[in-house]
Amino acid sequence: MTIRKVAAVWAGKGTGALSRISRRGGGTTLPGDVARAIDPRILTRLTGDLSQGSAVITGTNGKTTTARLLTWLLEGVGQRVVSNRAGANLIFGVTAATLSRAGADGRLRADWGVFEIDEASLPRAAGEVQPKATLVLNLFRDQLDRYGELESIAKKIERALAALPETAHVILNADDPRVAEIGLGLPNKPVWFGLDDPRVAGKQLPHAADARTCPRCGSSLVFEAVYVGHDGVYHCPNHDFARPAPDITATDIALDGFDSLAMTIRGTRVEMPLGGLYNCYNVLAAYATACSLGLDGGYIAERLRTFRAAFGRQERIDFRGRHLILVLSKNPAGFNETVRTAVDLAHATNFVIGLNDRKADGTDVSWIWDVDFEQLQNKARVVIPAGNRAYDLAVRLKYAGVAAEEPQTDPARALDLLIKTTNEGDTAHLLCTYTAMLDLRAELVRRGWAQPYWET
Repeated sequence: MTIRKVAAVWAGKGTGALSRISRRGGGTTLPGDVARAIDPRILTRLTGDLSQGSAVITGTNGKTTTARLLTWLLEGVGQRVVSNRAGANLIFGVTAATLSRAGADGRLRADWGVFEIDEASLPRAAGEVQPKATLVLNLFRDQLDRYGELESIAKKIERALAALPETAHVILNADDPRVAEIGLGLPNKPVWFGLDDPRVAGKQLPHAADARTCPRCGSSLVFEAVYVGHDGVYHCPNHDFARPAPDITATDIALDGFDSLAMTIRGTRVEMPLGGLYNCYNVLAAYATACSLGLDGGYIAERLRTFRAAFGRQERIDFRGRHLILVLSKNPAGFNETVRTAVDLAHATNFVIGLNDRKADGTDVSWIWDVDFEQLQNKARVVIPAGNRAYDLAVRLKYAGVAAEEPQTDPARALDLLIKTTNEGDTAHLLCTYTAMLDLRAELVRRGWAQPYWET
């Protein structure tokens, strides 16, 4: 045990406590900055204390939910798990999460670490954590001002996975062409997962699909089935590239709005209190990763029945007699799916749509023109544009032919307008980018209707 490690832990833990006491935040990131300034290898030292190792989840959409699913499964068999549950997924947030569970002697007393990792941060995080299992969910266009194009992110992830030891498990989404390209270039065969139920699939790509071409020859891919965004069953017409055969699939899928889903995995029926086709991928990915870590399929199915969603990810809050469902929607692929689920499966009519352009959201909001808000035409009764880019959103909704309320840049006013326009007993869906969701939750916390996100 080094003096530097203990000093870094104490400084980080003290910073976190001060942050919470002063109500400046939840101590989900800053403690990591402070500790790493004292000991740049603090994350490696702390994760080295884990008795079983760690699992890392990356990808554009679904990281928080999938990490929480895997944590839930491991905790159910008596394992002590440290995880960045609040969603701070840069290297400083992961470090802060481990610090919060370290003891006064500087040791991290846990069996497993389960960490969601920002796609661009994966190479650094994997190098420091040396995960036993690494899961890549998907790659969609997101925050282009920060990440660049998908191809550059895919190459970074591929290099990170290729550098892992041979004993490490790699679990990849076969339905995503960009993720498949990563896996086909790895020295060791990954575990592939994918959906297999044409009844819930479309036949054509959405107009804003991000992966349309063969990475080998550039020809347009042929899709036999489209599940979410560009995820589906595909092949190159020149036979240069095709969807890898999944090792583990989900079949016989049943969806009930945002309330529940069910599917069959390896002959076992899995039922979940989560909704949306995109969550089928999250559940299947968590199942595949848990199996790679030695958990039994029957146990996994039984444990998942009692899972509770993470904050802002289909989180349910009752507010003045109205039922609110908060759904993170942060890029074209994700937004299209949440709108489709709300309208077609949940038959939703009342909406708050929140758009911010802070660093965590991406400062370029031009992507809203690739969201099919036209799905709301003649189906939505109340649509309230909210967030600091509410007026940009109102313009987009106007061109989509959707009648909207007055834009609200103040979250308090947005909630007041929601109460005014939504009848008691009705349900409203809040579809928001990350910080817009946090702003609305903070106002609900201030009014006493929700807990701070770091306490959920």
